[in-house]
Amino acid sequence: MNPLTVIRDSLYFFQRNLGQIVALCLPLVILEAVLQQLVNNATGPDASPGYSLIVGLLVYPIYTAALILFLDARSRGESPRNRDLLARALYLWPRFALLAAISTLLIVLGLSMFFVPGIYLTVVFAFAEYRLVLRGEAPLAALKSSFGLSKGHFWRIFVCILAVLGPLMLLKELSFSVYPNAENPLLSLALESINSFLQLFLSVVLFRLFMLISDEPDSR
Repeated sequence: MNPLTVIRDSLYFFQRNLGQIVALCLPLVILEAVLQQLVNNATGPDASPGYSLIVGLLVYPIYTAALILFLDARSRGESPRNRDLLARALYLWPRFALLAAISTLLIVLGLSMFFVPGIYLTVVFAFAEYRLVLRGEAPLAALKSSFGLSKGHFWRIFVCILAVLGPLMLLKELSFSVYPNAENPLLSLALESINSFLQLFLSVVLFRLFMLISDEPDSR
């Protein structure tokens, strides 16, 4: 289970299904960016980061759950309709939002404690969303299951996350250093939307890794 192989296979899938992923997720990603920009303009630069977290919890669970359901359906050779995926994602929204809130707060707390605990939690909670969406587990049970599933695979998961998020974070910093937020709000909105959409590739990578690890005999 070489991380580079996982990323290569995920990239191939992402490219082949890019059209439907764009149609399914990009409108909601743009909506999230618009809401974030409106909140930022209303609260000012010194506002609590809690406002951004709330906006994220409104939209992120919907398009992420829809994407996970799409990935699962395509892995079984099915071609679901976007409206069916979104309807199911809306049904899952309360539990998914609670999971996202708990995991985000724990990771932020970990990052504030010499950074390393936050990275550790990011890795061991990587499969919680898939357990909730695909296995029907409650938020705390999904976090616990993800922790157990990640045992023995920490560095594989870490490398996959770093290999995807590292370049995207550098690209985001570079783009916003060249085009600062205040200069052109529309351009800022476009850049934020593109960056958030590209980060969905990490969900594809982690789904591939989740399926491979779940299929191992000692993970059953």
